[in-house]
Amino acid sequence: MASPEEKQAQPFAHIFNEDEAEKSFLLSKPTCLVILGKPGSGKKTLARKLAQIWKCIFIEALEVIQTNIQEETEYGLKCQELLFKGQSISEELVTEMILKKIESPEVTHFGYVLSGFPSLSEEYMTVSQQVEKIKNLKLKPDFLINIKCSDYDLCQRISGQRQHPDSGQVYQRNQWDPNIIEKHKKKKDQQEEDNEEEEDEELEEEQTAEDPLKKAEFLHQLVQRPEDFLENAEKRVGMYKDIMLHPLEVLMAEQDCERLIEVDGNQQPDDLLVSVAVRLQSLGVQMGAPITRLQSDQEETLEGLENDELFRVLSSYQLIARRYRWRRSRWGKACPVALKKGDIVMGNPDLAVSFLDKMYILSSPAALKAFMSNPRPYLLPPMPLPPCKVLVFGPPFSGRTTICNLIARKYKGKVLDVAKLIQPHLEKAREENLEQVRRDTIEKAITAVKNRMEEQSTELGMAEITADHPEVQAMVEATRSASVSEVTLPPEIYAEVLERAIAELIKNNKDRFPGAPEKGGWVVDNYPLSVDHWSALSGKGLVPDTVVCLKDTKKTGVCIISRTYSANRDEINPKILKRLTDEALEKKNIEEESSIYVSLKKNNLLLTEEKCKKNRYQRKNNL
Repeated sequence: MASPEEKQAQPFAHIFNEDEAEKSFLLSKPTCLVILGKPGSGKKTLARKLAQIWKCIFIEALEVIQTNIQEETEYGLKCQELLFKGQSISEELVTEMILKKIESPEVTHFGYVLSGFPSLSEEYMTVSQQVEKIKNLKLKPDFLINIKCSDYDLCQRISGQRQHPDSGQVYQRNQWDPNIIEKHKKKKDQQEEDNEEEEDEELEEEQTAEDPLKKAEFLHQLVQRPEDFLENAEKRVGMYKDIMLHPLEVLMAEQDCERLIEVDGNQQPDDLLVSVAVRLQSLGVQMGAPITRLQSDQEETLEGLENDELFRVLSSYQLIARRYRWRRSRWGKACPVALKKGDIVMGNPDLAVSFLDKMYILSSPAALKAFMSNPRPYLLPPMPLPPCKVLVFGPPFSGRTTICNLIARKYKGKVLDVAKLIQPHLEKAREENLEQVRRDTIEKAITAVKNRMEEQSTELGMAEITADHPEVQAMVEATRSASVSEVTLPPEIYAEVLERAIAELIKNNKDRFPGAPEKGGWVVDNYPLSVDHWSALSGKGLVPDTVVCLKDTKKTGVCIISRTYSANRDEINPKILKRLTDEALEKKNIEEESSIYVSLKKNNLLLTEEKCKKNRYQRKNNL
């Protein structure tokens, strides 16, 4: 019986969970195919058609060279420079371009169909080394397709090829030889008569009449290339058997027999494609998932539409079935590419695409190109994930630091305490201020001592007064002991310090967790301090996605006052006791003073009354 821990390690997953199915596809390896065979056996033709059907990337030497030249890449510019000089492109450069293409983002998503590698040329690498390169690819081939054909049939086919000099198109013998064309025509006519397909016969006659290959003028333009001469074809086939056959046989022997497909090269190209496609379908080979631009057949303005209305309109574009509409993704209108980089940017409706069964809105042509090349990095979990760029500020003891730590723990970010970051700069500014005050004090002290000594000694020569003079030193010491005003730094300094801290954090940002955004991952504590600080922060481009303002709106801030008292009780209690004691003493003194005043008033009244009686008595006696 399994233990509870083992049961808990394997949680139940619903087999019809669409999110799990989508995640499984995004994590899956794309289908990769390698076409092998003798020179001229039709590898390139088969590879090109397979790439179209299986939605893979076709990789072949000439195709890669043309693509790099068209896109003006670094390799393409090198190829152009060599061709302008009349030089051939080296085998090393071609191999580098092929391997670079295999590692490209689009191949990582769609997979590849590789043809013409390994090559017969050993100018840069031997055939064995080329085979080792295939074995060590990051995207290893899933299937090896070997086109088998006898030497005689292959040489006859190669020698029968002709090329049109203007278009460069190569035609087989059955496409240009009038005798073979007529023979095939008679055979088709006989089959059509047997099947009584008169309409098809008329259509075929019209197509034959319109086909330029049947025109004598066109046939006379076809030429035979030197490499297609019979003796040259036999030489190439012999070279293949001498230097390449054995390494390829070893490679095919190491391949799983179910993933080795061998086909008859004497078939027509379409029949050859069908036989390979049927074999791949029977093995359940997964095709590539295309990405479709959601564009309307009619010019329709999508600007200004609300989210619900916008998605309703987009869901009806480029439908694969009448009742099948695209669904809204969890990204909504946010751009997946920008969000992966750590920026929340709303997408442009004109750059909307569909992938699998959902809609995504990209924010720029560059983001669109990146997403259409390989959407997997932008959709795999933990995306969509907020980049975590947060500012938290509020009064002391409002829970500011606790909130910062909780947010940072939730999104695996880091708390940046501006007070700690700015402390070294404050200390430096304070030291500079003290030094300036000391210099000013010394200068004033020297001036004061000089003036005093000039008044006392008018006749004798006066000695030079320096900073080492005892009276000057006494004045400086007295000034040093005095308190210095609080140092304040401009908001630009705060913004620069925070910018450097964030830049240092971004260097190791991807190591926070797998799939973390490039930017973000920071929670700033107690910042900005004022409107000027916010303006300086905006000027640096460090505007956060979320701002948290903490304040106590109930009972005039009694909660924060209580927290402040609890945290500083040992310091506050003596002050409260002293204040109460002082108030009691003051009250007692007031009471004593009032009682003395009352007693004095009573005594004064008694004295006044005695004096009045005495005066009355004297006046009576006088009378």
